[in-house]
Amino acid sequence: QVQLVESGGGSVQAGGSLMLSCAASGLTFANYVMGWFRQAPGKEREFVAAITWSGGSTAYADSVKGRFTISRDNAKNTVYLQMNRLIPEDTAVYYCATRIGGISTQARGHDDWGQGTQVTVSS
Repeated sequence: QVQLVESGGGSVQAGGSLMLSCAASGLTFANYVMGWFRQAPGKEREFVAAITWSGGSTAYADSVKGRFTISRDNAKNTVYLQMNRLIPEDTAVYYCATRIGGISTQARGHDDWGQGTQVTVSS
């Protein structure tokens, strides 16, 4: 059974940084594209970033490009999201997700999801 566990969320002031982690188990981690999504209250879940199995290719939402960095450690079955220069609009629950195949920015194209971790950015 696939399990994804996010951690690292919290409350920060605007301009601050957080690093999210997503630990995966129950799967051959290196076979999967990994994505980060987020969902703010009253809004749809939206794409944040994704990384291919090798880490050789990444993709970012325009809203986070240049501020967030996705990375992975296949030896630790973990994907990370380094978030810098946070702004209040980044406030949301952040989820990691798995996908077989190429990078997709669509939530419905992903198979397994974690429970999410809350990120709150105050102005």
